[in-house]
Amino acid sequence: MSPTAAPLNALKSRLSSWRQDPGAAEDRQQVLRVEAEETLRVSFTVNGRPAEVDVAPRVTLSDALRDHLGLTGTHIGCEHGVCGMCTVIVDGDAARACLLLACQLEGAEIMTVEGLGKPDDLHPLQESFSRHHALQCGFCTPGMLMSAYDLLDHEPGVAQDELPEKMSGVLCRCTGYRHIMDAVSDVAQQNPEGVPAPRNCGTGQLLPRSSTGGPGSSAEDELQSRGPAEITLPSSQPTVTVSVEEHVQATPEEIWEVLQDTDRVARCLPGAELVEDFGNDRYLGRIRVALGPVKLSFVGDIHVTERDEQNRSIRAVAQAEDAAGGSVQAGVALAAKPHEGGSLLSADAELFMVGKIAQMGRSLAGDVSADMFAQFTQALDATARGEEPTQAQAPSAVAMFTRLMSQRAQSLVDRLRRR
Repeated sequence: MSPTAAPLNALKSRLSSWRQDPGAAEDRQQVLRVEAEETLRVSFTVNGRPAEVDVAPRVTLSDALRDHLGLTGTHIGCEHGVCGMCTVIVDGDAARACLLLACQLEGAEIMTVEGLGKPDDLHPLQESFSRHHALQCGFCTPGMLMSAYDLLDHEPGVAQDELPEKMSGVLCRCTGYRHIMDAVSDVAQQNPEGVPAPRNCGTGQLLPRSSTGGPGSSAEDELQSRGPAEITLPSSQPTVTVSVEEHVQATPEEIWEVLQDTDRVARCLPGAELVEDFGNDRYLGRIRVALGPVKLSFVGDIHVTERDEQNRSIRAVAQAEDAAGGSVQAGVALAAKPHEGGSLLSADAELFMVGKIAQMGRSLAGDVSADMFAQFTQALDATARGEEPTQAQAPSAVAMFTRLMSQRAQSLVDRLRRR
């Protein structure tokens, strides 16, 4: 059976049952007829945990997993069902996530590569891939792992000489098949009764994702009407960790005066704007990021959780969403200490990113975040020294590239001087 046959057959069976039930005509219309600009809510189980997404009918399962649930382990290659990079398990069978629409999978049980294991408790397949050096560039690895899991689940103890054909549904760009076959064969031989159960189903935390879409809907209006939200940062490792430390001219007392005024602080952050003050140090904010063709506008909650006057420091958490389905959650700490007649201003942040901004890659996302915080400290210093506060500009790709190249060149010069 092909990797998409089982989920598609299940969908056909579901449609057939609707046709045989005359009393379900209204339900059929609600499910089968959705306007192009509208979204519908789909509920399914992913890696043992219930999940809901609001998606347009055209959104594929692969996009829903990556952009709405933050499960970027499911890679996207050809988007034609050929390469197998997006292989996941749907209702117990391997399926191409790029060929299934999310709206087809109401009530489905889905397992992605994140469900196999976790860093401190790898699945035997993951351990075997590492032990046999079957990773190489890593792009096909999630698809290979999920395909191997499905194979050993349905055909435990499969013979090694059958593996090249059985595993041919996923293409490797690095010609690493020999090592991959060795890794799968090793697990098959050690587990003749069947592949071991997943190690990370029902324990991982999914980020709550919901696209806004639909006629007349507005994320900002919805957030204002519902008031402040409780913010809980994920327990997983952050996408990016930023730590910026700069010597500024303003004294800690001057910096602290600005930190007490959240509106002035927001005006120092590039592309940021304070939209609503809910009281009790809870706010609604907006931040815009434009890097070449990638233009994002995040709207969400900010909560200042700690103000320490003695140490001239504040801590805050935030979560915001972009209409395209991306999100950022963050924990931020700012502090000013006396240093050479001015202050040593430090900004530390842990950022959890989902969607387009996360797909830039950790290195670039880290550079962008570090650059924004560097601009913020400069603007904060100027504001604290009494200069007219100005709205910091949203990140510019050209200006950012120039600054980053200058910083890296200076870093290289400094390293050469130390030799």
